[in-house]
Amino acid sequence: MSETVLLVGGGGREHAIARSLGNSPGELYACAGNRNPGIVALADGFEALDTTNPTAVTTYAREVDATLAVIGPEAALAAGVADALDDAGIYTFGPQEQEARIETDKAFQRRFMREHDIPGCPDFETFEDMDAACEYIDEYDGDLAVKPAGLTGGKGVRVIGDQCTAEEAKEYLRSSDYDRVVLEERLVGEEFTVQAFVANGQLRVTPAVQDHKRAYEGDEGPNTGGMGSYSDASLHLPFMDEDDYMDAVDVLRATVEALDGYKGVLYGQFMLTETGPRVVEFNARFGDPEAMNTLPVLNTDFLDVLTAARDDDPLPQLSFRPMATVCKYAVPDGYPTDPDAGAKVPIDDDVIAEVVNDHRKQSGDDPETAPEALLCYASVDDREDGIYTTTSRSYAVVGLAETIGDAEAIAEEALQRAGTEGLRVRHDIGTADLVQQRIDHMDDIRGGAD
Repeated sequence: MSETVLLVGGGGREHAIARSLGNSPGELYACAGNRNPGIVALADGFEALDTTNPTAVTTYAREVDATLAVIGPEAALAAGVADALDDAGIYTFGPQEQEARIETDKAFQRRFMREHDIPGCPDFETFEDMDAACEYIDEYDGDLAVKPAGLTGGKGVRVIGDQCTAEEAKEYLRSSDYDRVVLEERLVGEEFTVQAFVANGQLRVTPAVQDHKRAYEGDEGPNTGGMGSYSDASLHLPFMDEDDYMDAVDVLRATVEALDGYKGVLYGQFMLTETGPRVVEFNARFGDPEAMNTLPVLNTDFLDVLTAARDDDPLPQLSFRPMATVCKYAVPDGYPTDPDAGAKVPIDDDVIAEVVNDHRKQSGDDPETAPEALLCYASVDDREDGIYTTTSRSYAVVGLAETIGDAEAIAEEALQRAGTEGLRVRHDIGTADLVQQRIDHMDDIRGGAD
């Protein structure tokens, strides 16, 4: 049977999903609140709509006779869009609203981990009274991470001793309108992400990725939705070993068993500490940018994962090309605190192709590891005279090569050739210096534990 897949969402993550489904048999339709030109070019049809409106999404899914759906953004999951699509008989690779609470409600997430003895849970307390939360900060022996319980687009967390002082954290709480917050022990180490495809009680894991949340080079500035990320040609990262990766997978496996019936992507964000991986958070969907690292190196047809999940078949074992990836986002000047909009996006697929051709001339002949570069549009305004920035992340360039250094060079060269006037990039992501800093940091932490 020919499949018709509906993709919900219009960011860089969804562009990567659309590309991963682009060569599969059948048809691809998409809907989003913004008209992503990369997705529109790949899809057989596109509808502009509010992706947090279950009725609007389901109506469009029925119009195109969708047989499967994939939800990208967490807000759509929180709004119950997967529930509505499932109720309409359209199998949706994404958790229903209740299961999505593993991401959308951080207080629930931590209580769930405690109740089910899931390893890697930090010490925590939850508060509805901000004055009581401030008293806890005063009384706690050590630094804390301050987390709003609900969704904040990756920008709501404040870490005492890193991003702010205790007094600044208390002022943040008193001036906020949060209903609930989670205060938990500050985890020290190196962060990494492992994403898993989950259905029918099974999970299939993807390579580890390190995201870079801070706005500015050297890990300075406020948190963002993610300025870029990198992965290695193996399942783990240079500052990790195989045991670290498998310990993280064990946490995901225990979580899947406890969730009972979860389907979609389960994203574990971990802090590799002196005692091993601890859980920073779970997300109930692909990461953005992490999807742009993992999906381009996935040999297995993503559509085969979707159909196996729907048909209650064993999920296929995943195969990945042995390639490193480096993703760098271009964002509008002033992002994330006071972003400017309206700059013309200078890059296109022709620039990407030129860079790839130059690098392939210098590489070997193995097609599995031939250098590549990908352009993933995110939040842009597609006008008649070109593509322009909005106030959110604009586009990402992903370099793929046999080493992290070569992948970084490809991504950086594409950005430099195109120019970034009116845009800002974290040029240090994936560089040898920054990766070595991560290695040295973990060496120091592990040395201190001996």
